[in-house]
Amino acid sequence: MHSRILTLLLFLSAALSSAYSQGNSTVSIIPKPSSVVQGVRSFSLTSGTTISCSDTLIGQQQVVGYLADRLRGATGFKLRTLEGGNKAKSSILLNAVNDPGLGEEGYSLVVAKDRIQISANSRAGLFYGAQTLFQLLPPEVYAPRKLMRKTWSIPFVELKDSPRFKWRGMHLDVSRHFLPKEFIKTYIDILAMHKMNLFHWHLTDDQGWRIEIKKYPKLTEVAAWRVDRENQPWSVRDPQRPDEKATLGGFYRQDEIREIVKYAADRNITVVPEIEMPAHTTALLAAYPQFSCTGGPFTVPPGGVWPITDIFCAGNDSTFYFLQDILTEVMELFPSTFIHIGGDEADKKEWRVCPKCQSRIRNEHLKDEAELQSYFIQRIEKFLNSLNRRLIGWDEILEGGIAPNAAVMSWRGTEGGTAAARQGHDAVMTPGSHTYFNSYQGKEDLEPLAGGGYLPVSKVYSYEPVPEGLTSEEEHHVLGAQACLWGEFIPSPEQAEYMILPRIAALAEVVWSPKESRNWPDFSGRLERQMKRYKASGYTYAKSAYLVTISPSVDSAKKQIKLTLSNEMNYPSIRYTLDGSNPSSASHLYRSPIAISKMTSVKAGAFSKGVLLGKVSTQKVFIHKASFKPVKLKYPYERYTGGGEYGLVNGLRGSSTFADGNWQGFHQSDLDAVVDLGKQTPMKKIAAGFFERTGSWIFYPTLVEFSVSVDGELFTNVAQFEIPIPGGHRDTSIKELTQNLRNVKARYVRVYAKNAGICPDWHAGKGDKAWLFVDEIVVE
Repeated sequence: MHSRILTLLLFLSAALSSAYSQGNSTVSIIPKPSSVVQGVRSFSLTSGTTISCSDTLIGQQQVVGYLADRLRGATGFKLRTLEGGNKAKSSILLNAVNDPGLGEEGYSLVVAKDRIQISANSRAGLFYGAQTLFQLLPPEVYAPRKLMRKTWSIPFVELKDSPRFKWRGMHLDVSRHFLPKEFIKTYIDILAMHKMNLFHWHLTDDQGWRIEIKKYPKLTEVAAWRVDRENQPWSVRDPQRPDEKATLGGFYRQDEIREIVKYAADRNITVVPEIEMPAHTTALLAAYPQFSCTGGPFTVPPGGVWPITDIFCAGNDSTFYFLQDILTEVMELFPSTFIHIGGDEADKKEWRVCPKCQSRIRNEHLKDEAELQSYFIQRIEKFLNSLNRRLIGWDEILEGGIAPNAAVMSWRGTEGGTAAARQGHDAVMTPGSHTYFNSYQGKEDLEPLAGGGYLPVSKVYSYEPVPEGLTSEEEHHVLGAQACLWGEFIPSPEQAEYMILPRIAALAEVVWSPKESRNWPDFSGRLERQMKRYKASGYTYAKSAYLVTISPSVDSAKKQIKLTLSNEMNYPSIRYTLDGSNPSSASHLYRSPIAISKMTSVKAGAFSKGVLLGKVSTQKVFIHKASFKPVKLKYPYERYTGGGEYGLVNGLRGSSTFADGNWQGFHQSDLDAVVDLGKQTPMKKIAAGFFERTGSWIFYPTLVEFSVSVDGELFTNVAQFEIPIPGGHRDTSIKELTQNLRNVKARYVRVYAKNAGICPDWHAGKGDKAWLFVDEIVVE
């Protein structure tokens, strides 16, 4: 009898655990815990609930106070806090234990009828247990002020949890756009909500210096300010004129930094400051030009700079004494083990012609300027090591030989981190492909201005921080991962929140939860509830994951294009229209691919309970005489397929997002396409669409020719267009070249477009291969 009951209990436990894993349970936690068993009843949080700790050995009374303060906001309950535990009928107990299975940051959490108990080996573990407790409550508990809610229920659970990686980080660049102190605290709260423990604070760069250094006041008097050019594109802003006063910027006083560092520490977050060197230093050199190779003068750039040629003079000993003074004050403010020194994108142009730098190379028996950078980094590292700190830098610090005790932050893919680990150095993985949150997270034309590229939340979730091919010992050197938020297009706190939420939730699960537990459908279900928490908190967050993707496939036999509708959230209720009107909850419910055989405007959106989630997607389909006909290319497209074999005749025009899947890209190659209409066909018009965004190395063709043929051998030119290469940067634009025809009848249509070839001399990518983008060849 007892064995049958035990079997039944085990079955129910497994079923409940399975329900959680499928996202069908009321338990919805991000990042996903190691193990959860849910019961069928719930604990009621009331005004009579007490919060206590068993003792004060690990500082758990601080977490007690944090819990009480956070719960008071939405509930209005002024919960009593006690020390030494209690036997009240409704209590939350924080318990210090010695459980090797929990590790340094793990915890266990048990919710029963009269008591909630959080146990951990450290205050950090108790804090993370508290974060999980909040997520067991209704999302409204995150509201900052009292709600008129009568019940606050917490489901019975037995939960055990610990993080996979020790470095779970978020970066924030405040040099490109200064953000106020109070928002930095909000940013830290968002990190804490997701159990992140590292805040990488990018405080200095070419466009601004943000930290008060008392020994060098010009850093905040001069280097912290630039002229306001916010009305101009970032990469082509006019420099400061001699008669202009710099008014845009700001900095953090040392007392403010101490306040922020403590605020973060109370939430188990270490703040790692970044002080850029040897390059990305123009703002500093505007204040102290004597530490450059040229002596200046310099002004703080109001926008993008490329290449990064302004650089510290590595041949001048006073440069290192100056930097040691700065780092001394930095270390007095930041107790973190690691100090980030940048080290990236340093153009060695000035070093190659600087007599002092060349003398340093000779005297130190260095091979070249790459080894001079290694000398620079190693000299800084010795200073940091002498004060029991460790240097970390971007993966360029590997060039010329890595400093002995340095750690590498791998941003140019995973190669830098892999190389560091194989050399016995610690690495933090932050590849631009998966962790640069300044990329767009939805269709560019529906998103606020961002830094380019496309990084949806599902791609963040797919990231695996440990590169393949490492030994188990080498894997140990991968400390974890972090995301970066660069500030070129982050002018406000609201924009910063929008860019990290909800993508931070995906990364949090990547770096916290067991690798084998990762499951996108399960996560996306929990993410919906997480977004309700963001809403209750008052955060600005993106709903781009709900955006419907309209994917084409061509049926050339039936002369149809079939459109598949989907979104990242696998949301079942997608509604669409075919008449150009916006969809509503009463529109067609999408069930299977939509066959289109005539000119149509498709609009679609995801709905829940009659409410549109996110924005409406639009796709126009242009059916014409060349639609679905065979296309022969003389030169292959690269990377940007534009729909593949039928990409130039699938009826889909490209948007202002060049990576939308409808643009076909040719890298330095020309477009030379012949469309076979199948038989001689009378024509009234030939057209082709081209894309330009010089900042992304994409240029209009310099020459376009339309020609026709009866036999596919002899072609007659019917139109020619010449487009000069621009003399400076141009923003995104789309040009449709059209030629009207009279009395023309042919079987073959040839479109030739000459690629600009290489980027012009004025361009940041001077000499690099240029792209040519085309979306559709239209014949009417």
